[in-house]
Amino acid sequence: MKQRKLHGAKVGTLEGAIGREAMRDIVGSIEGEYRRYKALGEGALGQVTDAQLCQAGDGSNSLATIVWHIAGNLASRFTDFLTSDGEKPWRDRESEFVARAVTRAELTDKWEAGFAVLFGALGGLDDARLHGTVTIRGVALTVHDALHRSLAHTSYHVGQIVFLAKALRAGEWKYLTIPPGGSAAYNQAPFAEKPPR
Repeated sequence: MKQRKLHGAKVGTLEGAIGREAMRDIVGSIEGEYRRYKALGEGALGQVTDAQLCQAGDGSNSLATIVWHIAGNLASRFTDFLTSDGEKPWRDRESEFVARAVTRAELTDKWEAGFAVLFGALGGLDDARLHGTVTIRGVALTVHDALHRSLAHTSYHVGQIVFLAKALRAGEWKYLTIPPGGSAAYNQAPFAEKPPR
């Protein structure tokens, strides 16, 4: 089979090139979904008052607590992602759930730090590494399984952030997705079908 060029790179076969591009597309898609949920969380956090960031309901975590947990999880899982266990000895998971009083700046710094570790790790993935294994608490997972597991975990907790922020803002809430009664208008101009870049 002839050598071909794909996006300017010479490859041995077209099939090999498509495989490499598809795996990068998958990582890019996963990263895009992380960015979509990051933006959704930020849209919710941006609507609450500073005092509401640390306000917990009956038996529920505060927004600050959820942010601390997401950031702690991402930092632990994606620091040395391919070479060390995802549950780092320095992580104190239990402390992530302790009620805390923090400023908006502290909360934003924590949030950004966790996602920075994640995006740094995703940027370094290549085809060969995607087929490898990582461990979390000593349990081996393929890289793609670990990524999907983490994405599901993050999106679950971002959903909690949105739910709690909406409850705190009540009638002042501005919808982050399609508002009630807005489906027909959205279908005419769908703006959120692709994640932010």
